[in-house]
Amino acid sequence: FTMAEILLSLTIIGVVAAITLPSLTGNINERTWNTQRKALYARFSQAIALMPALNGYGTLDDTTDTAAETFVTAGLSKVLKINNICDSTNLADCGLASKMIPLNGASAFLLSDIIDLSGYNAMFNGSYSGAYGGGADGTTISYSGTYSQKISKAAAFETANGESVLVHYNPFCQGPITGKGRYFSQSLMCANFLYDLNGSKGPNTVGKDIGFISVLYPSDPVVVAPMPYNKESSVYKNQKQTLGYCKDLSSELRMPNIDELSSMFYNWRAMTGESQTSGHNVYWSGTKIDKDHGWSLLLTNGERCNYPVTSYCKVRCVQR
Repeated sequence: FTMAEILLSLTIIGVVAAITLPSLTGNINERTWNTQRKALYARFSQAIALMPALNGYGTLDDTTDTAAETFVTAGLSKVLKINNICDSTNLADCGLASKMIPLNGASAFLLSDIIDLSGYNAMFNGSYSGAYGGGADGTTISYSGTYSQKISKAAAFETANGESVLVHYNPFCQGPITGKGRYFSQSLMCANFLYDLNGSKGPNTVGKDIGFISVLYPSDPVVVAPMPYNKESSVYKNQKQTLGYCKDLSSELRMPNIDELSSMFYNWRAMTGESQTSGHNVYWSGTKIDKDHGWSLLLTNGERCNYPVTSYCKVRCVQR
C-alpha cells in the first residue's frame, strides 16, 4: 500500500468510528442503566417487605421535622445496606446532582426545589372542581372538593452499591381503600424515592440514570418503579382501546396499573419539570374493577376515579 492509500483508509475508519461510537456507547449505557434499575428495584422490594410497618417514624413538627431521616435511620437502614445518610440541609453530601433533566427533556429542575415538596404543594394540598363526560351516553358529571396531605422534608442516602437516593416520607400513610368510589392517592404514599444510579455524574436525566420508586400502603406494601414513555397519547381512548394502544407503539410498552399511575403523579416534576399538573386530563390505568368499570387517575389532584370502561381518557404507557 502507498502512504496515500493508508492515510485514506485510516481517514475512512476514523469517520465511521466517529459516526458509530456514540450510538454504541449510548446503547451500552442504556443496557447498563436498565440492569442497574432492575437490581435496585429488587433490593428495595426485598427490603421493604422485611420492614414490620411503614408508618409512624419520626415527627412532622414544624421546627423539628425528622420523619424522613428517621424513616431511613431507624427503619430502612435495618434492612438495606446504606453507607451514608443526609438530612434535608445536606442532601448534596449524598451525591445528588443539583440539577436534573426531566423525562420530557424540558428545562432542568433543581434539587433545592423539592427538598420540602414546596414545588408540589398544589398537588398535595388544594381544592378542585370541574366536569367530565364520564357517562357511556356522553352525560356530563360535575365534581368538586378539597384535599390535604402533609409530607415530611426530604432526606437522602447512598446505598452500598453507589446509588444516590432522595426520599420523601408520609408517616400517616393509609392502606388501600375498598369499594368503587373516588378517593385521593396522596394518602396512600408511604415513601417516594428519586434515585440516581451514578450519583452526580452525567447525564442526570430521568429515564436514563435517574428514576423513581414509590411505596404505597403501610402493611402489605406495594413497591412500584414505573419507567414512563416520554409522551402521552394525543387522543382520548376508552379503556379497551388503550390496552392495545401501548402494544401498538412498541412490544416493550404496556399500560400502567393504578399504583404505577399514582407513582407517576407523585413524580410529575421528574416527568415534566412542572411543579404541578395542568388541566384536567385523566389517564387510564390497566386495572379493572369489574367488566364495566376501571380505575383512572385525575392528574389535577391525584384522585383515583371509577370510570365506565366506555369513557374516553388519555394514556401514558410504561416500559415492561
